Amino acid sequence: MLSDRRRTVLAALVQEYVRSAQPVASKHLVDRYDLRVSPATVRNELSVLEERGYVYQPHVSAGRVPTDSGYRAFVDTMLETDGTGGLGSDEVEAVHGQFVALEHELAEAMKETSTLLSQLTSYVAVVIAPALRRARIRRVNLVWIAEARAVVVVVTDSGRVADRNVELAEPVTSEQLHGVERLLNAVLEGKVGDDVRGARAAVEVESAMPLRVVARLIDEILDCLLEADGDLVVTGGMPALLAQPEFADPRLVGPLLQLLEDGLATLQILTQVMAPGDVAVRIGAENPAGLDRLSVVTAHYDAGGAGGLVGVIGPTRMDYPRAVSAVRAAADGLTEALG
Repeated sequence: MLSDRRRTVLAALVQEYVRSAQPVASKHLVDRYDLRVSPATVRNELSVLEERGYVYQPHVSAGRVPTDSGYRAFVDTMLETDGTGGLGSDEVEAVHGQFVALEHELAEAMKETSTLLSQLTSYVAVVIAPALRRARIRRVNLVWIAEARAVVVVVTDSGRVADRNVELAEPVTSEQLHGVERLLNAVLEGKVGDDVRGARAAVEVESAMPLRVVARLIDEILDCLLEADGDLVVTGGMPALLAQPEFADPRLVGPLLQLLEDGLATLQILTQVMAPGDVAVRIGAENPAGLDRLSVVTAHYDAGGAGGLVGVIGPTRMDYPRAVSAVRAAADGLTEALG
């Protein structure tokens, strides 16, 4: 546990480093943040914080910089005390006003939210469609190629067509494959990915069908749906993020660009950082590979009983109060617009 004074010094250091992106000296903290103690006292407190892993000194003569643990302590205190420094009341009102003006179409709401969040924070904004709004099967077509080969074609309710060649688990005739196609359409029409996973039990009662073939095709259909789900991830704000000094390092920006180009990968990774409750904040190494040098702030929103995700991705040198406040306001606005 940190003493109140060390929490205050750490909070001042984090705020100043977020503002300046430069190592912070003790005298500067005293002058700028009215800590009401001497620079020598602040130096001593910073030394203790460094020993405990909350800050570090890039060079012997440099000031201090927060570590992931320092950011975590700052964020935990902020969330516990509902600290200020986020959006102003007029900004929150403006956010809610924009959602009131929406026509309540999911795609439009997601795009507007992404744009709004990136403008409010200067970070990458990510909006993921609610689970029940993700790709639904409209039709499955199976094309017989050879005894143990076929093409599976999945048409979703968004109009997307996904197809792939499949090596079947055992030889089947063209007639048998047509029978499997009829069965799959009867069982899977209108289903989303989570429903498809439970479809094996439904096909087991159809003894006339080659069950190993059906099971293999269901797995392929599920993969097609997951790819289509990736299209229901909206991101925005990369130019603003690239203006941050950290992103001059290609080792940081490269993995993020690759992630955001793949909607399915973004969906899968951000699903890992989802947490129940209000707002979740993951910092640096707390994130999965690909985001482990970044911070992620996410919140759930509700759309008629189905949960979606809204959040921002930025450097660990993030304005956490503003990011948390903006994400919370966006999640509330989406819930009001779509719920």
